[in-house]
Formats: sequence, C-alpha cells, structure tokens
Amino acid sequence: METVADPETAVDRLAALHAAATGSLRDALSRFLGEGVPPDASERLTFRYPELRLTYRPTGPMPRITRATGKFQGPGVYATTLTQPAHFRAYLLEQLRPLVQDYGATIEVGLSAQEIPYPYVVEPGAELARGVTSSDLARYFPTPMLSSVGDEIADGLWLDPGDEIRPLALFDGPRVDYSLRRLVHYTGADWRQIQPWILLTNYHRYVDQFVRVGLKALAAEPERYARLVLPGGVAVEAGEAAGASAEALIAASPWHRFQMPAYHLVARDGQGTSLVNIGVGPSNAKTITDHLAVLRPHCWLMVGHCGGLRQSQTIGDYVLAHGYLRRDRILDELVPPDVPIPALAEVQVALQEAAASVTGERAEALKQRLRTGTVVTYDDRNWELRWSQERRRINLSRAIGVDMESGTIAAQGYRLRVPYGTLLCVSDKPLHGEIKLPGAANAFYERAVGEHLLIGLATLDALRSNRHGLHSRKLRSFDEPPFR
Repeated sequence: METVADPETAVDRLAALHAAATGSLRDALSRFLGEGVPPDASERLTFRYPELRLTYRPTGPMPRITRATGKFQGPGVYATTLTQPAHFRAYLLEQLRPLVQDYGATIEVGLSAQEIPYPYVVEPGAELARGVTSSDLARYFPTPMLSSVGDEIADGLWLDPGDEIRPLALFDGPRVDYSLRRLVHYTGADWRQIQPWILLTNYHRYVDQFVRVGLKALAAEPERYARLVLPGGVAVEAGEAAGASAEALIAASPWHRFQMPAYHLVARDGQGTSLVNIGVGPSNAKTITDHLAVLRPHCWLMVGHCGGLRQSQTIGDYVLAHGYLRRDRILDELVPPDVPIPALAEVQVALQEAAASVTGERAEALKQRLRTGTVVTYDDRNWELRWSQERRRINLSRAIGVDMESGTIAAQGYRLRVPYGTLLCVSDKPLHGEIKLPGAANAFYERAVGEHLLIGLATLDALRSNRHGLHSRKLRSFDEPPFR
C-alpha cells in the first residue's frame, strides 16, 4: 500500500492501478486465445482490484458530524476494493473529501488480494475464439466466485472485527462488477449510461411518454442534455432530436430483446434521468434494484399502475404511498415484514408539490385526485382469488392501493440506502367492479399516464436541488460504513 497526499491523487492512482490490472488481464487473455500461451504465476499477480484504505486515529474527541454519510463510527482502519474508479471519480471524491477534511484520515492505495474475473474485462458482445471452452479459461484465469460476492455489509451480517480492517463501502469491487454486467444483460444498455435519478415503471405507456419528453428536452435544452439512449445502445443525439432520423432510431431500438429495457436522458453534468420498465412482480423489482444500487443513485421512484381499493377513487387518480403492507415475501429474510419502512419526508413533499405543479390543482381539488395512504404489494397477481383470506388484513392496514412492486422497491431502497418513493396511478378498482378498459381507451386514463410521468420527472428535478438533505439518516445503521 502507498500513502497518498489527498483524495484527488488517490482517485488518480486508483484509476491507474485499475487500468493497468484490466489491461494486463486483457492482454493475457488475448494472447491465450490467439496463441494458446497462458499467463504465468507472476503475471497473474497483476490481475487484481485496486484497494482503497483509510486510517483514522484521533488524538482527541471525535468531531460531532450531523450529516448522514461521510463519517466514521469510530477509530480504525477502513478499506474496500474498487472497480471502474475513473467512472466513479466524482462519487469517490465526494466521499473522501469530508473524511480527510473533518477527521484528518490518511489515505493509502495499492493492489488488493482480490483477483478480477476475466469475464468482467471482456466487452459485451465479444466472441471468444473457437475451440476454447470456459473450463480452459478457468484453468488459467480468475473466474467469478459466488463465495466472493455478497451483500453481507449492506445486510449488516458482518461482524465488527475490532482492531482489524473494517468495511469502507457497502459494495466492494467484485460485487459492483457483477451487477454492472447484469445491468447490461437486463436493461440492454451500457451501464455507464444509467443516470443517478431513476424512475421505475410497470407499464410500457410510460416508456412512450418518457421518449416523447426526452426528445422535447433534447431539442429545447441541448446545453443541458446530450442524448437519449435507448435499449440496444441506440442513441439520439441532441442535434438529431427534432428530425425524422430520431423517429427512425427509436423504431430501430431492439427493446423487446431485453427483460427490463431502460431509457436514459443523459445530462451533460451527469445528473440526468433513467427510466426502467421493470415489468410485473416483486422478483423483477428486487432483481433490478439489487444491481442499480451499486451505482449509488440519488433516488429511485416507482411510477406505475395500481388497483384502487376505495369507492371514492376514480380510474386515473393518484396514490402517494406513505406506508407499505408488504405481502411480496421476497425480502422477508433480508428485511422482515415487521421492520418498518419509513416514508422519506423530502421525497414525499417533492412528490406532492410536483403533483400540484403539474396538475395545476391545489388543496381540496388536489386531494380528490391524489390520495396518501398505504399500498399493499403482493407476490400473487391473482390475490383477488384469496379475497376472503385477505379482506381483514387489507382492512386493518387501511390500504388504498394494491400492486406488485412498490413495497419491494421501497424495502430495497431502505435496505441498500437509496432514497425511494412511490406515486401510482389507479388503473382499475378490483373491489368495485371497475376493470381496465380494452386498450386503455379511456381518455381520462390516457391523460393521467402522461401527466403521471411529468409528475415523476418534476419530483426528481426538485430533489436534485437538495441532494445532501435527501440522503437521510433514516437509511443509515449504527455501524454504517463511511461511504454512502
């Protein structure tokens, strides 16, 4: 390990170490595929993740820090391995600077003992040479090992090692690399295009609206937005947004090939918005948020459809969740149902104010269309067939909406320390005989979808101006790693 003077030098050094390690691994892999010459033991020692280590040894009382992140829980040595430090440069500097300035922590960087698996340096879509099998490669190159990838730190399953090295971040290099590759697989776009402000939806109509809004934003604010990236890597640049070529590019996007296609309105300052169509069900919701979390987004919001449970609701009305009756079951072991998932005040206020701004309605008029309450999230789309068993629980919860994703997304935000919120649109009323019309032809319902997306986008715009207040202490544990 090498001691460095400041955060900027540390990140530069980490980026150089990572580039050298991945370059060495690529070169060895290329040589083996072309000539059959494997790396020797000394060469393999270079295929390692860089490590970042901070040491905090106070000579007096610890400073009183009120912020939620960028703080030590106590004296000691904290470390993590890293991947793609050049891409995460802004995030790393944001985490390191207060730890050095407020605590006087010393920084060390170097190569770790963790090897970089060879699949993580092969570009997506690249074909390996014929005649070489995965078992051949596994003999000479590091491979992904499930034993080295996990969420023990995020889930609080690690034991305080006392005087030994403590975790510096929630996710280490192998865990991040694993998710970066899964994001490409599920969403159909390069993970580097994913923006830190995320909308999640369960209905393709929101995708159509997002693309329309994105094209308008590119045409109107080219100084702010650079491109709209579609599944399959198709991109509409700012200068193309108003022309016929944009429509051709959109039509050419192979979104149907991907399980959870994602769309990215890329901002020049790195603070753009992504929309992911996660489809239906808590399994998809957990899968995609497990992977999005390693990018450390500032917020994810669920904007999708729900069933309205109250007679007073109308199709096209909104449900602002302030609590969740979690019947999704998928996170019961990680975040047991008796653990409360708190509403985040900053997100709730931003959602309500955005709804008022977009709809133009206030006070009682807004209350008639936007109702705050509990959302039930099920793992069974046919929960209605168990109505006699579920009736009492729904009554006790005072739930006003039912879906299959929102409770999972909120619990994942809580678990993985990503601010979250839910604003749903009532698409049917299962308890009152009001079902979805064929083709969703109802004009009021159609208007609500477009309006709903605009409310989600306006909410994220409002939250961008208060990023530091957004990362609430409600999401932090008592033994939280220093990095957000």
